[in-house]
Amino acid sequence: MKPMQIDFAAPGWRRTLYRTHPAVMVAGAVGLLLCVAAAALSLQNAKEREAREQQLSAARKKAIASAPARLPETAIPEAQANAVNTAVLQLNLPWRALQDAVASATPPAIALVALEPDARKQILKITAEARNADDMVAYIEQLKQEEFFAGAGLVRHEINAGDPNRPIRFQIEAQWRAR
Repeated sequence: MKPMQIDFAAPGWRRTLYRTHPAVMVAGAVGLLLCVAAAALSLQNAKEREAREQQLSAARKKAIASAPARLPETAIPEAQANAVNTAVLQLNLPWRALQDAVASATPPAIALVALEPDARKQILKITAEARNADDMVAYIEQLKQEEFFAGAGLVRHEINAGDPNRPIRFQIEAQWRAR
């Protein structure tokens, strides 16, 4: 037969304490200690954070106070500004596209002497030589057909009498399209 537990004691904290298993009491004590430790640690962290915020605000105030006064802006002379803008335009020339367009339009009968770009006007001055006037005119027409150029025109031409082949030296201005 199974033993019976008869308990005539009035309910209360002593009876509960007596009936509680010791392992539950140990676990409760450990839990209570952990809660106290967590509360103490969070209080310490809050104090440290507040101290860091005060140091940061003091450092900001010090940095603002020690910052040098803003220097007045100086005006750049117009000549200097134009020189800088011209240099920037020259540096930003589409050299590869210019060279590719001229190379694709130049037949073997034409000898290129010089390429002089003017970035401000978007004009390329081409100095070249041809054996005859037909080759020169055909070259100008070929440049006009090139899609990179908006137009091309003959500026001047002359026959080089000092050369036994008597080539025609000519100069073309070709305007390129902005991209």
